[in-house]
Amino acid sequence: MSRIHSGHKGRSASQRPYPAVRPSWPVLEKEELVEEAVKLAQAGNSPSRVGLVLRDSYGIPSVRLLTGQRLTPLLRGRKAASDLPEDLAALLKRVVHLQQHLELHPKDLSNRRGMNLVESKIRRLSHYYRRRGRLPPGWRYRAETAALLVQ
Repeated sequence: MSRIHSGHKGRSASQRPYPAVRPSWPVLEKEELVEEAVKLAQAGNSPSRVGLVLRDSYGIPSVRLLTGQRLTPLLRGRKAASDLPEDLAALLKRVVHLQQHLELHPKDLSNRRGMNLVESKIRRLSHYYRRRGRLPPGWRYRAETAALLVQ
C-alpha cells in the first residue's frame, strides 16, 4: 500500500502467525488476566502498551487467545479504555507538540506543512470514527482544543 503524503510506495511488513490453540505456558487464568489488563489500563497505559507489558512481563502472546476477545473491546467493556481511539490520540499529541514548536519558531515552514498534513489525517480519521460510532456525531477537531483532548 502506498503512503498518503509521500511519493513512496511503502513497504510490506511481516505479520505474526496466528495460532488457533491456546498456548500451554501462561500461568494467568482468564479472570486474572482481565484484572491485570484493567489495572494496567487504569494506570494510564494505552491498549497497545498494556499488550506489550502483558507479553513481556507475563509471557502472554495474545490476549485474544486466552480470553476469546480482543484487548480494546475487553477494556471498553470494563470502562477502562480511553474515550479517544489510540491512533487518533497519538496524532493529537503530535499536533500539540508541533503547535508548541511553531510558537517558538514561526518561520519553520517544513514543520508547518507537517502540521497541516497531520491535521488532515486527524480530520479523515475522525470522520471514520464518527461513522463507526466510536466518536460522538458532533465531535470536531479544533486546533485550539487539541491540547485539552490529549491530557
